[in-house]
Amino acid sequence: MNFLTGLLIRLATTAFAFWLATLFIPGITLGTDSIGEAVLTLLLVAVIFGVVNGVLQPVIKTLGCGFYLLTLGLIAIVVNGLLFLLTSWIAGQLDLPFSVDGFWPSAVLGALFVSVVTWVLGMVTNRD
Repeated sequence: MNFLTGLLIRLATTAFAFWLATLFIPGITLGTDSIGEAVLTLLLVAVIFGVVNGVLQPVIKTLGCGFYLLTLGLIAIVVNGLLFLLTSWIAGQLDLPFSVDGFWPSAVLGALFVSVVTWVLGMVTNRD
């Protein structure tokens, strides 16, 4: 599978995971009734999430290495929840109809849910 195809599959699976999160996690909402606008919003939110994770996650892990060791990696749940909340804030700044109500439980559970769903879909689609 070439790079572009793998990237598009990752984007689609992440957008699908976000859509499922809006259905199952209370406090995560997609404020549109139009299917086309919903798909576009989910794709853009998936891009934002990927950029936020790609840029900030390595910096946070490097700077917070001691916290990761001290908490045996459990701080990653908090970090992922905060990055999920940041994604929602950026989407709001771009006037996208996607929102997360707060850190607990919406952002934390949303981040866990999206991570698990994208991991499972990645295994099924063999995107790498």
